[in-house]
Amino acid sequence: MNLFYNRDGVGDVLLIQHTVTRPDAITTASYGDVTVIRNAETDEVAAINLFKASSYFTIETVGKVEMTEEIVDQLQGAFRKNGAEVELNADFSPKFVVGHVLTKEKHPNADKLSVCTVDLGSETVQIVCGAPNVELGQKVVVAKIGAVMPSGMVIRDAELRGVASTGMICSAKELALPDAPEEKGILVLDSNAVVGEAFTK
Repeated sequence: MNLFYNRDGVGDVLLIQHTVTRPDAITTASYGDVTVIRNAETDEVAAINLFKASSYFTIETVGKVEMTEEIVDQLQGAFRKNGAEVELNADFSPKFVVGHVLTKEKHPNADKLSVCTVDLGSETVQIVCGAPNVELGQKVVVAKIGAVMPSGMVIRDAELRGVASTGMICSAKELALPDAPEEKGILVLDSNAVVGEAFTK
């Protein structure tokens, strides 16, 4: 789940991305200041818009809003006040973590892509990577599904040239780190980095 707010660009509306999957068709229902957007096929809540958001709590952020237990409790209170019976699926686990590249194979359909198996501590995922410097055994930064990049891009499950990819191995530039090199290549961490731990700038 991700929260976004931009009063100048969108208005006094908190945008709640409840799932990262984009439904093919949607239904909407409004309850006072709350509009709930559902997947038309599964009835799963895909997104929620909270209008007049500043009347419910103070938001000083522009762009992605950090999700905390306090904000989730305030949101649930706003929903109840408007008669919207919605339970938020809040995941507070880190979305940028240290990964360990376990395997690297050439992509069967693309010369410049590699198919990597990456240990994230709590799970092992397959990631298609286009960086020329990715290698077996490296400690790297992985943006997990649902992560919001500094550019605003949300990481989703993908399929690159016919191969499934879950997450992204990041470069310093993609992470908007200071003095990031211009040349292409992932950020390689020190070998002592702990797999599964949150990556912080």
